[in-house]
Amino acid sequence: MNKQTLITFFSFLLLSVSMQAQGGMAEQVANNAKKINSKVIEWRHHIHQNPELSNREFKTGEYIATHLRSLGLEVKTGVAKTGVVGILKTGKPGPVVGMRADMDALPVVERVDVPFKSTVKTTYLGNEVGVMHACGHDTHVAMLMGAAEVLTGMKDQLKGTIVFVFQPAEEGAPPGEEGGAKLMVKEGLLKDLGIDVMFGTHINSQTEVGKVTYKPGGALAAANRYVIKVKGKQTHGSQPWGGIDPITISAQIIQGLQHIISRQTELTKEAAVISVGRIQGGVRNNIIPEEVEMIGTIRTLDEGMKEEIFKRIERTATNIAEASGAVAEVNIQEGVPVTYNDPELTQQMLPSLHKAAGKNNVHLIPAKTGAEDFSYFALEVPSLFVFIGGMPKGMDPSEAAPHHTPDFLIDDAAMETGVKVYSNLAIDYLMK
Repeated sequence: MNKQTLITFFSFLLLSVSMQAQGGMAEQVANNAKKINSKVIEWRHHIHQNPELSNREFKTGEYIATHLRSLGLEVKTGVAKTGVVGILKTGKPGPVVGMRADMDALPVVERVDVPFKSTVKTTYLGNEVGVMHACGHDTHVAMLMGAAEVLTGMKDQLKGTIVFVFQPAEEGAPPGEEGGAKLMVKEGLLKDLGIDVMFGTHINSQTEVGKVTYKPGGALAAANRYVIKVKGKQTHGSQPWGGIDPITISAQIIQGLQHIISRQTELTKEAAVISVGRIQGGVRNNIIPEEVEMIGTIRTLDEGMKEEIFKRIERTATNIAEASGAVAEVNIQEGVPVTYNDPELTQQMLPSLHKAAGKNNVHLIPAKTGAEDFSYFALEVPSLFVFIGGMPKGMDPSEAAPHHTPDFLIDDAAMETGVKVYSNLAIDYLMK
């Protein structure tokens, strides 16, 4: 046997041993995730019953920090205002893996009749609102708390460092405040801790429990908020010819915005959406007002398409208004970038997802037009963001309530899969 053959043989042998070791650890993860599953569900219920809005996750942060300290981890609090970071150092050289869960809830009144239903009320933008984990962030926190416990118990078998990132304000900081992943990056979280890679998950209410889905490249859309003010001339409702009606002009602009997508955008390349979320103008039935304001969202998956759509929105609104003698002011605000899954990292970590859920339960999906501020981490380091099924088994996805709604529901059975996904991703990257 010549020298090159020996090198090849021993390389193969080492690889085989490494794969067997990781396979054994996957079995440990599965067993330990099952053992602590009741605790993970209990954590989820507690967080669900005690939701807090963006940048106000004070009690949630304390709850997480208490658990991480009980595991003996180094804990940082007050990160990006209310965030919590736990650091697991194995004492052996190796990569630094970051894993993120978001913490904040939404101003939604819960309608789901579950024993751990939220009845919390608070004030948001001057209005009394209900507070609900209507996007599943309670499940993300509980799953990552569970992964922290599983991985801490396996510390002696690992190398490198794991950073558990509990992030506030994913839904957006209140007006006038900074927050979320963008602020964490700005504060130097990734650079200060030398994080090499980031992993994140999101529960999905319309994907069956036990399933995991993923998409290499652009997985979630960029999201930009826009405001269009249409300024006309006030007049009596019985004499529209005496003024310039910003309401009818706004109706034309809304139609024009939809034509940008349906007739001017190459949708075979990537998906795009323009939606009007609020339109406000006028005070009485018989007064045509002077001004109407529209607020909405733009969702894009391609940078070039995004810039072109921005130009078309401004051109469409201003020209339609001008044709009727009005003025339209268009303000498109900086938003969340595309959530980009590094293709090489995605391919590398597929076996980890297979270990967590079973190969037949892991599916490639098209990009979604939802948005995520995890994208700010992905701008800095190679990242992977995957989706975990939370819909009760056997349910029709068309009947499952979507995210951000009062009837949003996640089955507790999803927790165990989430813990395994987080844990296997960390182990396999550290031990590669």
